[in-house]
Amino acid sequence: MNEHGKSDRPIVPGKSPNKTRVPAAEEMEGRGLAKGNLSQQNAFRTQSRADALSALEQVRQTAKQNKEMKFTALMHHIYQIDTLQFAYSQLKRQAAPGVDGETWRHYGEALEDNLQNLSHRLKRGAYRAKPVRRVYIPKADGRLRPLGVTALEDKIVQRATVEVLNTIYESDFLGFSYGFRPGRNQHQALDALYSGLRDRNVNWVLDLDVRSFFDKLSHEWLVQFLQHRIADRRVLHLIQKWLSAGVLEEGKRTVMEEGSPQGGSASPLLANIYLHYVFDLWIQAWRRKRAHGDVIVVRYADDAVVGFEFKDDAEQFWKELKERMQNFQLELHPEKTRLIEFGRHAAANRKRCGLGKPEAFDFLGFTHICGKTSRGRFTVLRQTIRKRLQAKLQQVKTELRRRMHDPVPEVGAWLKSVVGGHLRYFGVPGNRYALAYFRFTVGNLWHRVLRRRSQKGRVSWERMQRLIATYLPPARICHPYPARRMRVTT
Repeated sequence: MNEHGKSDRPIVPGKSPNKTRVPAAEEMEGRGLAKGNLSQQNAFRTQSRADALSALEQVRQTAKQNKEMKFTALMHHIYQIDTLQFAYSQLKRQAAPGVDGETWRHYGEALEDNLQNLSHRLKRGAYRAKPVRRVYIPKADGRLRPLGVTALEDKIVQRATVEVLNTIYESDFLGFSYGFRPGRNQHQALDALYSGLRDRNVNWVLDLDVRSFFDKLSHEWLVQFLQHRIADRRVLHLIQKWLSAGVLEEGKRTVMEEGSPQGGSASPLLANIYLHYVFDLWIQAWRRKRAHGDVIVVRYADDAVVGFEFKDDAEQFWKELKERMQNFQLELHPEKTRLIEFGRHAAANRKRCGLGKPEAFDFLGFTHICGKTSRGRFTVLRQTIRKRLQAKLQQVKTELRRRMHDPVPEVGAWLKSVVGGHLRYFGVPGNRYALAYFRFTVGNLWHRVLRRRSQKGRVSWERMQRLIATYLPPARICHPYPARRMRVTT
């Protein structure tokens, strides 16, 4: 018998109910749980996907009702064929292969046999994690961000494990945590921040950034945090295998004693678990016991913004947070972490002191600025971060040169996807100018490339305007005002 009072007979699991729910973009107060969980049907008489949903729902309900429960029998949910098959279906088809050289398509040619073999190895304890292949991608500031390319079978097992663990931790995570959670995204975090800054008594903002978080994450502390809820030694050992698998770079394997390589399916969940205990629970208790005024919090992975009513609260919190981070082998970035005066009274206060306009801060790709509506009321203006906008245009320019001699329809289709994706993310109210600038500049860059393709065939601006109108989506606002969307989702 396991902790649910049920038999340990393997139950075929499948897609977590989290994937089917649409949670509210919650406010920052309290520890609200994302709403909208669908009640599951009773299990059918024969093993099927419904059995799996029912089994995971039992885990979810137990985790929700008993916050002290430690789960001792989870591994059988992970190594079932249906779980592994679902995990395989969720992987990116065109993802780069890891150290094993295995691709999604090739693995799928004998999928049933491969998954059977993987399941048996997991069940026997013979599964071995492979080292992560290290690659680097450029950041907006010119530096390189290290990413890990995980072997395909490791991706499958990690994705299956995350699917099972989410049923437990989604009931534990707090409402102001938005990063890498089922049914949550950046725009819900942006909406919550916008509403908190506008509607609450916020006069100071502490813009937080944990320095090299994914590289400094302590394996020892992570395992201790996991043991608060997970008592299945096989699951803990499985996670430790990924953490100790090491990194392969230029043919040399390096065993990591700390950190979790970005790029794996399990890394975001493990990071959220770590910060849940280090940051989320602590700040929830701090603002309830120590704060003298309003405190709002929005966290997305290792980036967080905390708003305060009083400067004394902000300074005391910053000091204590530094000490707490050090206790868990983490450090706040000294340059990216800063306290600024921001809110409805910031402009007047700074003008009275002769300090100029209030400072702005960046979060999730947007620069947040103190502004006013047409009626003179305080609002938060959100504009695309200038460095990120310029970096994206430089990428488009480089790729256009590479595609210079490709057919116009092919280049136009590619640019349509690029501009469309940019507009879908950055198309928030108040950002129309930056959207129009991006679209115009992309069209101008395309025109330059077409003019250089041949010395004889010049592309007139009239023809270019027709191409732009045909392929580049118009610069329009894609997202409603946060208050309107939050009324709908809550």
